[in-house]
Amino acid sequence: MAKLTIGFGVLLALLGIAGFVYTGSAHPTALIPCVIGAFFVFFGVMANTEDSKKRMLWMHISVTVALLVFLGTIPADIQTIRLARGDALPHPVSILEKGALSLLCLLYVLACVRSFINARRLRTS
Repeated sequence: MAKLTIGFGVLLALLGIAGFVYTGSAHPTALIPCVIGAFFVFFGVMANTEDSKKRMLWMHISVTVALLVFLGTIPADIQTIRLARGDALPHPVSILEKGALSLLCLLYVLACVRSFINARRLRTS
């Protein structure tokens, strides 16, 4: 899961860079996913250890941060749905970027929860 976390962080960084370039490099707030991605790369590097307690700690920290980011971007999900229905909203690139960030975080949380359940099953059997 540590490698998945690092890959997830890199994916978020690419999302931020793409959003920044697509806006004409005029809006530095489009780089927010890059900052979040850097944290996930850090979490993945710290979780890439043989010590199972440290690995569990860093993976739980990363999934908690991803869940908080997802919960924080729920309003962007609503705006993304409105945008998809054809409503005219200001800053559609920003809305789409936040919607993508939200979706990626949700998928990451689901993958981690699935992994945690499988790890628990393996430990008890």
